Amino acid sequence: MLDIKLIRDNPQAIREQLARRGDPYDLTPLDALDRQRRELETERSQLQARSNEIGKAIGQKMKSGADPQSDDIQSLKIEGNQLKRQLAELEPQEKEISRQLNALLLSFPNLPSPSTPDGDNENDNVEVRRWGDEYKPSREGILSHIDIGEEMGIIVSDRAVKVAQSRFIALIGAGAALERALISFMLDQQIAAGYTEVMPPVLINSRSLEATGQLPKFADESFKCDADDLWLSPTAEVPLTNLYRDEILNAEELPIHHCAYTPCFRREAGSYGKDTRGLIRLHQFNKVELVKLVHPEQSEAEHQKLVANAEAILQALKLPYRVIELCTGDLGFSANKCYDLEVWLPSAGTYREISSCSNCGDFQARRGNIRFKEKGKKGTQYVHTLNGSGLAIGRTMAAVLENYQLADKTIQVPEVLQPYLKREVL
Repeated sequence: MLDIKLIRDNPQAIREQLARRGDPYDLTPLDALDRQRRELETERSQLQARSNEIGKAIGQKMKSGADPQSDDIQSLKIEGNQLKRQLAELEPQEKEISRQLNALLLSFPNLPSPSTPDGDNENDNVEVRRWGDEYKPSREGILSHIDIGEEMGIIVSDRAVKVAQSRFIALIGAGAALERALISFMLDQQIAAGYTEVMPPVLINSRSLEATGQLPKFADESFKCDADDLWLSPTAEVPLTNLYRDEILNAEELPIHHCAYTPCFRREAGSYGKDTRGLIRLHQFNKVELVKLVHPEQSEAEHQKLVANAEAILQALKLPYRVIELCTGDLGFSANKCYDLEVWLPSAGTYREISSCSNCGDFQARRGNIRFKEKGKKGTQYVHTLNGSGLAIGRTMAAVLENYQLADKTIQVPEVLQPYLKREVL
């Protein structure tokens, strides 16, 4: 959530920053509601002050022995009752204006970082670096991950569709084992890197999705349990961040580094016709997520470390990838700066996203009211939140099935996974 005081004090600067995202954002309704709210607050404050004066005056007169039925005291009581009625009328008006203002504020995305490159869409993203070209398979005729998986009988699509619907798959035998091995390996790696493992709820309430930015804008992207105020988690970023919602932390507790394996659920609204086969764009998928709550002064450095933590998984697996810095036009709603990791898929001859590492600054912390206090300093500050996939399991499996595919249509098990699978070939 954007700081209303910042918008009030620097409207033109905010307009310019929002314009970098490519969409027109009109601050006029926001300004009008903010003015209304402040006018109502001023009026209420003045009425309350006068009401307090009257109460005090009546008390003093009664204490000095005045007749409670005297014209003076009765006149004050009449005025006091009138003020109470006015205050009672103002309260719902003020609440409604505040509700409208808050709803409007929730619709605005984060401001891009000054260092985020400008651009209109993904075509303007900037490639930062590549790694692992020497590990790219040199032979021709590599099957796609879904074709080799179905041929091996380790990925089952048609029966999964029978159980659920399209964009669901089932993993059988070595497929399930490979998925489990990847999960365990990634968690072990991130724990060794200093993250504390969490097993959070995967059913989450609306307030949690609102805090991290999925609601209200992206309601159609998530699955809701209609009988309850609960949603299937689209990413562990949501429950991990919301563990600290409405809390004031001690500065000594920062940074907080969490990792979690969870199943994730997304409708993929608006993506119909894209990647309809395979593990790239499913309604249900597994992911190891990394989340950080940090001191604002450490935000940028922690972001770079987060990217490195995600890269370390790909490097250990010897999967070729590249790092892309997203431009302002392709930036996620809650992020002010973001790097995508894209893994090489030889069957398509292209890189595909496998992790998105975002710095959200204090945007989510404001929405979720997550603050910290430093010793010897007055007041509190909002933490900065960061998140990234470490990694998306299904997409990692797809990359392994293609990059480690042998000529006899078996799969060489990456060396780091062999202790988990206790075999060298699938």
